[in-house]
Amino acid sequence: MHVAEPRSQAPPFTVLHAARNQGKRPMSAEDLWRFARVGAPAPSPDGSALIAPVTTYDIDENRGRTRLWRVPRAGEPVPLTAADSSATEPAYAPDGTRVLYCRCQADEKPQVHLLSLEGGEPERLTDMPLGAMDPRWFPDGNRIAFVTFLYADAPTPAGTKELAERRAKDPVKVHVTSDRIYRFWDRWLTGGELPHIFVLDLATRTLTDLTPQGAGWFDFMEPSGHYDIAPDGSEIALSANSSQPPHYLLRWAVFTVPTSGSGPVRCLTPEGTPENVSDALRPRYAPDGRSIVYGAQRDPFFYADRVRLMRYDRASGAHTTMTEAWDRSAGAWEFLADGSLAIEAEDRGRGALFHLAAGAPAPRLLEGKGTAGGLRVGQDGRLYFTLQTLSQPAEVASCLPDGGDLRSHTRFNESLLAELAMGEVREMIIEGAGGDPVQMYVTLPPDFDPKRQWPLVHVIHGGPHAISGDNFHFRWNPQFFAAQGYVVASVNFHGSTSWGQDFAACIQGGHGDKPYTDIMRATDVLVETGYIDPARMAVTGGSYGGYLVCWIAGQTDRFRCIVNHAGVFDLLAEYGSDVTQGRHQAYGGEPWDRLEAIDRWNPARFARGFTTPMLILHGERDYRVPHTQALAVYNIYQAKRVEARLVFFPDENHWVLKPRNSLVWNREVRDWLKRHLGQP
Repeated sequence: MHVAEPRSQAPPFTVLHAARNQGKRPMSAEDLWRFARVGAPAPSPDGSALIAPVTTYDIDENRGRTRLWRVPRAGEPVPLTAADSSATEPAYAPDGTRVLYCRCQADEKPQVHLLSLEGGEPERLTDMPLGAMDPRWFPDGNRIAFVTFLYADAPTPAGTKELAERRAKDPVKVHVTSDRIYRFWDRWLTGGELPHIFVLDLATRTLTDLTPQGAGWFDFMEPSGHYDIAPDGSEIALSANSSQPPHYLLRWAVFTVPTSGSGPVRCLTPEGTPENVSDALRPRYAPDGRSIVYGAQRDPFFYADRVRLMRYDRASGAHTTMTEAWDRSAGAWEFLADGSLAIEAEDRGRGALFHLAAGAPAPRLLEGKGTAGGLRVGQDGRLYFTLQTLSQPAEVASCLPDGGDLRSHTRFNESLLAELAMGEVREMIIEGAGGDPVQMYVTLPPDFDPKRQWPLVHVIHGGPHAISGDNFHFRWNPQFFAAQGYVVASVNFHGSTSWGQDFAACIQGGHGDKPYTDIMRATDVLVETGYIDPARMAVTGGSYGGYLVCWIAGQTDRFRCIVNHAGVFDLLAEYGSDVTQGRHQAYGGEPWDRLEAIDRWNPARFARGFTTPMLILHGERDYRVPHTQALAVYNIYQAKRVEARLVFFPDENHWVLKPRNSLVWNREVRDWLKRHLGQP
C-alpha cells in the first residue's frame, strides 16, 4: 500500500488494491456465478491438510452444489465428495481418519454422513424427517452430536415424520398465530418446528435427544454454531431463545445439558444476570473445562449492540466481563490450547482477526487486511480462515496466533481471475456529518484515466448497522459495476458498524439524517477530484440502502437515476416486517405515541420531491422488507408520471439467490444505469 499525494481540491487516499490485468476483458454478470465460493475450512488434527467446502453454480440447472475438497499442505486439492450432491459442514474426527459432514441430493433434506479417509463409500448416519445439521465430534471420537428440527406437537423423529406426511396431504393450508414473531426472512414460524440436539453413539447406534422439549431457537435460517461440547464430553452448552410465547421480547440465554440424556437443561444466564446481559450467545468451553466464554449484548432493542465477551466460571457460577474496554463487537471466537482466544470482529470497514491473551484488557489486532471469516483453530496451533478483498474472492488462509506467517492454502479462483481486468481500489477518509471522519472505498474502472470525467455510482449498504466491507460481494460487487465504466463509491456512513458503539448507535431515531449528509459530502469530494461528471451520477442500494435512496429521492434531484432493491419506503409499513422489536428506538417512537418523530424521517412523507427516475426491484417472499414497499413506491411514481420500472421476483426473498434471476437482476440494473448515465 502507499499513500498518494493529494491533488488540488482532493483529499489524500490510500491504494488498497492495485489495478490488475489491464487490457483483459471486463467482469460480466455470468462471471459472478462462475466464481467458486469457498467456505469455512476444517483443519486436520495433525495440520497436514484441511477440508474446504467449495460451492459452484450451474446456470443451466439454475442451482449450486457444494463439494468438499481435501487440501494437503503440500500438493494439489483432491475432491472428497461427489459432484452430483451437496456436502457441507465438514468436521475431522479427533484421530484424523474420518470426516463428518452433511449431505443432500436434489431437494432432499440434508443428513449427517461419515466418510473414511482410508477409502470406501460414505455412510449415512441420520434419517431425520426435517434434516440434520451442525455435526460435532465428542473428544473421544466415539459419539457425535448434531442439530435437527422436530414438530412441537410430535417431538420425536417418527412423530414428526408422520405429522409432516399428514400436513402434506391436508388440503387446508393456513397460518394461525398469537405470537409477536411469526415469520422470519422468508418462512412462516407457525409450523411448530423446534431445534433439538441429538447425540449418536457410533458403536451402538443409540440415539439420545438431549433437549426433548426443543431448544427454542428463533434463528431458523442458520442454527449452526450455537452449541459446544465440554472437553470431557459430559456436557453441552447451547445458546437458545429463552422468551416465552407470545415472545413480546426476545431474549437469548446460555444453557447446559448433560450428554447422558438423564439430566435437566439448566439456564446459566437467566434474566437479571450480573452485567445486565440481555442476550447471551455462542458458548465455548475453555480447554481445561473450567469456564465457558460467551458473547453478551445488553440492549434488547438494538440489534447492533456491541457483543462483549463474558467468562462463566463453572465452579463458582461467577460471570466476568472480559472485553469491556474494547470498543469493537466480537463476531466469533474460538479457544487456543493455552486458554487464549482468537476472535473475528469488524474493524474500520474490514473483517479482522484479533487475539485475546489471558488477563489482557483488550484483544490485539492480528490480521486487518481484507475480510477474514470462518475462523477455526487447528491442533497445530495455527488459525485457519477464509480471506477475501474487494478484488479477490474468498480463499482459505492461515496464520500463527501472533498473526505471523500468513499463508494462502487454496486458489480455486486463480484461473478465472487471470482472465479479468480489475480496477484500482482506494480508501478515502472524508469529513462527514458533524465533522466526523467517514470512510469510503472507491473502486475505479479497469481502464481509468484521471484526465477524463467518469459517471459515478454510489453502492449504499443495507442494515443500516452493517458495512461496505473490503470483501467480494456476489451481487453488489463494486468491481462488477466498475467494469461497466463507472467510478463506484461505497461509503461507510454514520450508523455503520466497525467504528465503535457510538458511531453505530448515533442514527437511532434519525435514519435519514447523518447518512444522507455523509453520502452528499462524499459526492462533493469525488466531484472535486475533477474525474467525476456531476451530470452523470446515480445512487443504488438495497434494504436500508433502498430506504436511503428513497430518502434521497425526496430530498435532491442531483442524481440522474436511482436503483432501489428491497428498500424501505414507508416506515409505518415496516410494522408488517417479520421482526419489529426495537422499531421504537430505530425510528424515534411508536405509531401510537410519537408518530411525528417517525414521519420526520419517513421517505413516504416526502413523495412530493420524487423527480429522479427509479428502478425498483423486490422479491415476493421477502418478509424482512415486505414486497408491498416496492409496490407502493412504484405506484406513487406512476401516479406522479415520473419514470419508474418495476422488477418483481415471485420466487425470491430479501436477496436474489437463483442464478438465472440474478442475471435478470444484473441486466436490468446495467441497462437502467446505461440508459440514464450514458456510455462512460
